[in-house]
Amino acid sequence: MQKGSRGEPLQESVSKPILLGLITALVIGVIAPLIMPHVTHPTMIYHIVLHIASVTIAVFLSIVSFLAYRRSPGARLLFTTLGFMALATVEFVYLLDATAILSVFNFSTLGIELPHVILLAMLAMFGLGVLKVNK
Repeated sequence: MQKGSRGEPLQESVSKPILLGLITALVIGVIAPLIMPHVTHPTMIYHIVLHIASVTIAVFLSIVSFLAYRRSPGARLLFTTLGFMALATVEFVYLLDATAILSVFNFSTLGIELPHVILLAMLAMFGLGVLKVNK
């Protein structure tokens, strides 16, 4: 571990509340142009805000788990990180669908919706992380 000028350990990461604030600002900054046409719609705005909150939390958890994986690499943390990344992806796809930018329903000729496939992958990653046996 690296030491500072006074011998104390250097802080290698930003505090979690600050990180959450930065991620929230970034997510809102990126998504705000997408939702502007829907701001005046009385009922859809709550649905969209719910998805924005979900994307924010999923991105935050993805970054925190990735930072934890970098500190102590292991299969469990890798699968957890991949699971949170899949959750962030599916929430973003649902947000695009809620704003009518992307229609994920009837996405394929098989009748399988893309978010369900991503959710299945997310559950598989979390399941592998939980069931992984360390030897």
